[in-house]
Amino acid sequence: MDDEQGLVEIGEKKLGRLGYKVTGKTSSVEALEVFLEHPDNFDLVITDMTMPNMTGKNLALEMMRVRPELPIIICTGFSETMNEEKAEQAGFKGFMMKPLDFREMAGLIRKVLRGNT
Repeated sequence: MDDEQGLVEIGEKKLGRLGYKVTGKTSSVEALEVFLEHPDNFDLVITDMTMPNMTGKNLALEMMRVRPELPIIICTGFSETMNEEKAEQAGFKGFMMKPLDFREMAGLIRKVLRGNT
């Protein structure tokens, strides 16, 4: 989940190659709608923090109201309101700084999905 279409497409392609089924979105509002239709279809959410209309943090919190155990990884290039400590305090299972390193992200995804956060 990122507002930059190119980053969503790269993420879909790279994570798809790792065997993950990816639902990429560029709108946090649309992502929430898709999630609310079938909340049990998602094992993990990766979202950018800075999004138009609804921040990644607010999106994640809305999703966690429906599924409190849902692992969330939040990403940001720069944010005074989000860092690793604040992400953990919000209940998110992972935090990454942009630009994203996909090897690091793949490792974090495996760790989060195993519950080793």
